[in-house]
Amino acid sequence: MTVLRSADAPEGVALLQLARPEARNALDLTTRRALAEHLEAIAADPQIRATVVTGDRTAFAAGADLNLIARASPMEIHRLDLHALWRRVGEHPKPLVAAVNGPAYGAGFELALMCDLIVAGPASRFALPEIKVGIMPGAGGSQRLVRAVGKHRALRLLLSGDPIDGATAERWGLVSHLADSDACVLQTALGVAEAVAARPPLAAQMIKEAVLEGADLPLDAALAIERKSNQLLFDTADQKECMAAFLEKRSPVVRGA
Repeated sequence: MTVLRSADAPEGVALLQLARPEARNALDLTTRRALAEHLEAIAADPQIRATVVTGDRTAFAAGADLNLIARASPMEIHRLDLHALWRRVGEHPKPLVAAVNGPAYGAGFELALMCDLIVAGPASRFALPEIKVGIMPGAGGSQRLVRAVGKHRALRLLLSGDPIDGATAERWGLVSHLADSDACVLQTALGVAEAVAARPPLAAQMIKEAVLEGADLPLDAALAIERKSNQLLFDTADQKECMAAFLEKRSPVVRGA
């Protein structure tokens, strides 16, 4: 299951930990539902401004639980409605930070790709091995990966099913932060999330929305989204406070309004 450990996180940050160590945090139906439910609650909580999703020291998530799908028919896969659960992750409005130790394989990699920032350790591994069991990614892996690293690198991973390490993932632009050691991945991710949470949250949400919505649009349409979002933020109290603080050479008091 997924456990919420807000007490272990800085102010304004939620920590979601995948907790199936006996299965290297493979994503079963219970875990997927719990993750979606926690994120739905976080979206409605004004006190939480960013979230870290992690596994443990040995694995982020080793993929889907094949016991769930190995013998399923197409209609049984359809009835699981996994897409609806993933959509609640991919459309989460607040910043998400993945803290990756060890393998992020298959559905685990797809979960990391749904996050806005990825903090990884030197021993982390990223792979989409679905081709090795006769299928392909089904939660956005092929589509998000090609948008992140380009066609040829994406197909290298998709067609081989083989992993790359954290240093390679950072060099490709897939990982936003490479931690100094595997032992400090979570603390690094919490620090990144804390810094994001200290920023005006309405601005953070609009930035995320503009990036995600505009990424696949023609430039003119994407620029229109950016322009309108920028203009709307001038109606927020945080904009007035932060600009006043800048001019007055003091630290702003961000209120999320």
